[in-house]
Amino acid sequence: MLGVFGSWYRRKFSDPNALMLLLFLLIVAVVFYVFGGILMPVLVAIVIAYLLDVPVTKMEKLGVKRWLATSATLIVFFIITFLLAISLIPIITKQGINLVRDIPLIWDSAQTWLVSLPAKYPSLIEVEYIQSTMQGMNERLVSFGEQVLSASFSSIGNIVAVLIYIVLVPLMVFFMLNDKKAFMQSISSILPKERRLITQVGEEMNLQIANYIRGKVIEIAIVGSVSSVAFTILDLRFAVLLGVLVGFSVLIPYIGAAVITIPVAVVGLFQFGLSSSFGYLMIVYFVIQALDGNLLVPILFSEAVSLHPLYIIVAVLLFGGIWGFWGVFFAIPLATLVKALITAWSSPKNTSETLA
Repeated sequence: MLGVFGSWYRRKFSDPNALMLLLFLLIVAVVFYVFGGILMPVLVAIVIAYLLDVPVTKMEKLGVKRWLATSATLIVFFIITFLLAISLIPIITKQGINLVRDIPLIWDSAQTWLVSLPAKYPSLIEVEYIQSTMQGMNERLVSFGEQVLSASFSSIGNIVAVLIYIVLVPLMVFFMLNDKKAFMQSISSILPKERRLITQVGEEMNLQIANYIRGKVIEIAIVGSVSSVAFTILDLRFAVLLGVLVGFSVLIPYIGAAVITIPVAVVGLFQFGLSSSFGYLMIVYFVIQALDGNLLVPILFSEAVSLHPLYIIVAVLLFGGIWGFWGVFFAIPLATLVKALITAWSSPKNTSETLA
């Protein structure tokens, strides 16, 4: 057994380039795992920089100076962000407060329906089972309410952190965009000489991450906007809030769509009951999800969707458990990174150099 493992190790890692790639990945993973909380503003700035790099580069090719292109792009981006924030945040906040207020009414209606089940189906459902289920759910709801209340008080201390984000993130984005070439040269200068595979994987992942971030932002905007408009036309309560949640649910492939279906169905059922309006709501919702999964995602992520859905779900669970939100956000690029690493370590060029 040890001989088989030793043979595999010599075949894959006797090449200094492969060994340097492994060490580089381990160092990066340890840094983000240990200092992930401290580096959060840097990650936010990197995401925004990837998003805005295309217009800056195009303006530079047209003859505009890099610093001027960066400044103009950032000003437009933050103006649009500010206008969206002041137009959406009050509506979402108001609808969120109203939804929280209506949760007891929704739960009372659900309990009334549950209590009526034993009378309708006496041979299938027992009263004791319904009562024990309701008691357990009531206890969980109380516990959840306490957690939300404590989280709201603890979030007051995060106001300073938000102010830091407002100041630091735009500065970091400006420097990342304006001095991109200098930063890339600095990173290149500290890498080891045996960096062929690091460069190969880095170039591939740079393109993948850039396309993924831009595609994901476009997907969130389209799905969220279409869902909000559709819910509003159908006269669904909390339409904008639920539409925005549907938009952000695409951050978590497959799992997000399944989870967000619950609040949409519950609110629709509470408002419309088992009526044709509820049926139209669910049909429209599933049509949006189907168009997103079968049309929009293949167009925006033609490379990423080549990954099997099982690998994507495992990546979401694994990287989300390690790095939280950012692990979920970058689950597909990270899964693609693993695929790129396997390809790099198994490439004929790597094998031939190893045998030589």
